[in-house]
Amino acid sequence: MNVLLSIGFVLTWSSGFIGAKLGADDASAVTTLMWRFLPLAPALGAVALVAGRKRWRGLGGRTIGRQVVVGALSQSGYLLTVYYAIQLGVSSGTTALIDGTQPLVAGALAGPLLRQYVTARQWLGLCLGLAGVVVVTTADAGAVSGVPWWAYGVPFLGMLSLVAATFVESRSRTRVEPLVALTVHCATSAVVFTGLAVALGRAAPPAAPSFWLSIAWLVGLSTFGGYGLYWIVLRRGGLTQVNTLMFLMAPVTAVWGALMFGEPFGVRTALGLVLGLAAVVVVRLGTRAYPLRSGADKVAVGEHRRVGQLRDLHHGDAR
Repeated sequence: MNVLLSIGFVLTWSSGFIGAKLGADDASAVTTLMWRFLPLAPALGAVALVAGRKRWRGLGGRTIGRQVVVGALSQSGYLLTVYYAIQLGVSSGTTALIDGTQPLVAGALAGPLLRQYVTARQWLGLCLGLAGVVVVTTADAGAVSGVPWWAYGVPFLGMLSLVAATFVESRSRTRVEPLVALTVHCATSAVVFTGLAVALGRAAPPAAPSFWLSIAWLVGLSTFGGYGLYWIVLRRGGLTQVNTLMFLMAPVTAVWGALMFGEPFGVRTALGLVLGLAAVVVVRLGTRAYPLRSGADKVAVGEHRRVGQLRDLHHGDAR
């Protein structure tokens, strides 16, 4: 089951970059994002209240407020930078590749923020993954012309936003069901992007059928699939597993972009894919996953075995 969830997560998360590319020719980033979330938020809210009303019980204002912050970071901030970068001309593969630096950044910050220690084997895997990202990024960037240099820093800001969201969620003492979290996140994004689109005078959707095709793609694959599976995998496998799978987004998107949009895919891109796969193997072999325990209110993201003992990464180890 974990393998299937991981494969589904990689494919659906990668689909977001492809969907952004699909909509880039028809509308601005804020227009696309507004119409991605505006009809989705009330639909999700109705489903969550009718089919999963008990999931909301016991969630106070502080917990919901934390999920609003997580949604603003993991969806609003992250997606706006990704879409804007693609709108500026950065290819979908390159955007995903820059985003692929997230695991190394999260790993470096995990020690001081979560008291999480990364083993030598895991660092080896992380470095292999970074090498793969660098190889494919340089190959893609060299093949694209007419893009301002600062545009490549835009998706980097989005990556930092997603890292921040992961740590905010990791420090929560209350477990929130994925359906509830996704509903709050989408509602937050609907408010943020509608406000931005109206303020910029870009709320009206284009009439092109391709625009609505991209919206359907983004809602079905990227939102329900990508973000839903993100939090499920995070809770079942921990932060290290999510970070490792993130290394696969760049090469998968590069292959997808080459097949769908004719984006360049050469020897260096293939080498980056091999390095990314090697990183996954190395880190997975050196990591023992411990899922979250819903009854203990314990955030155990990315738990590892260090000196033969299980170390808790958050307060309140109530079993």
